[in-house]
Amino acid sequence: MLQKILLTGLASLCLLAITAAQDATTSDSSASKPSPTKFTGSADVYYRYDFAKTAGNNRTSFTNSHNSFELGMASFKVEHSLGSVGLVADVGLGKRAEDFSYTDANTRFAIKQLNLFYTFKNGVKVTAGNWATHVGYELADAYLNRNYSMSYMFSYGPFSHTGLKLEKSFGRTGIMLGVANPTDFKSFAGDEKYLIGQVSTVSADEKLKVWLNYQGGRFNDSSRVSQMDLVLTAALADKFSIGLNGTVASFQFMDAEKEFGDMNNWWGTALYLNADPLDWLGLTLRTEYFSDEKGLNVFSGYADGGSVLAITFSVNFKSGNLTFIPELRFEKASEEIFSDADGVASDQAISALFGVTYSF
Repeated sequence: MLQKILLTGLASLCLLAITAAQDATTSDSSASKPSPTKFTGSADVYYRYDFAKTAGNNRTSFTNSHNSFELGMASFKVEHSLGSVGLVADVGLGKRAEDFSYTDANTRFAIKQLNLFYTFKNGVKVTAGNWATHVGYELADAYLNRNYSMSYMFSYGPFSHTGLKLEKSFGRTGIMLGVANPTDFKSFAGDEKYLIGQVSTVSADEKLKVWLNYQGGRFNDSSRVSQMDLVLTAALADKFSIGLNGTVASFQFMDAEKEFGDMNNWWGTALYLNADPLDWLGLTLRTEYFSDEKGLNVFSGYADGGSVLAITFSVNFKSGNLTFIPELRFEKASEEIFSDADGVASDQAISALFGVTYSF
């Protein structure tokens, strides 16, 4: 009897050892093979104080408040690829998501990106659906920017595109061409469509990167737009880099004789100086000049339009995936588009902001 018990126990131990070895092998195999599904997320909150005590002095996206603690956006993104096919699903919840998807019904739950893609054997990637714009330096998700407040060029440029695009890389150079609905419309029943494109390249040491971007087409029967955009980033040293963004958007409107008139432009340029003296500390100075001489957006209602210079200094204190962003912003306009603490029209505005972002 004892012998049977010992043999049974020994067999059980052997079985457990084999099972453990199989589990370890499976675990090692799984660890060595990347998962086809990637899940990421982020969230941000902020507090903004305008020294003239009015939210109306804010003329850019996502920070329209004064003396209030505000929720930004919670984002959840799933990326899945299996062989040559895949999908991206990116949703946002909050005021920032609502502002980003302003052409949709008023809701604080928004689809930021939703697209399917297929990559042919020759390397051509086809994407159909909705995706974040290729135009500009800044991005909609707060944790991806070093400044919390947004530039004028981002605010008055495209946010997203819905359509079909083709991408192909040739060594260090990439090309993208596509056709899409008019800017930011996920659904658009009209015949009008936009042509979009991008040419990008990177230096051999990957320290210099350049993107040349385009979007253009008819918004409706009586207007059309064409925008050229340049983005450049350069790592000048281990702890210092710069970014440069320049953009020109041209509009034409149809007159009573059904002919398109002269071009009306707005344009802007911004320089980003980035320093990272310590692993947990980052400094960014953004200087932006935005010209709206035709009164197409910021200076709408002013006969001769105008321009604005915005200087923003942000500090990034990092603790793991958590970043604290105290920020000071000064703006000087050619016209009195702001107001002071007494409600009197003014050509300048000063604000302070404290943002917090987290990503995983």
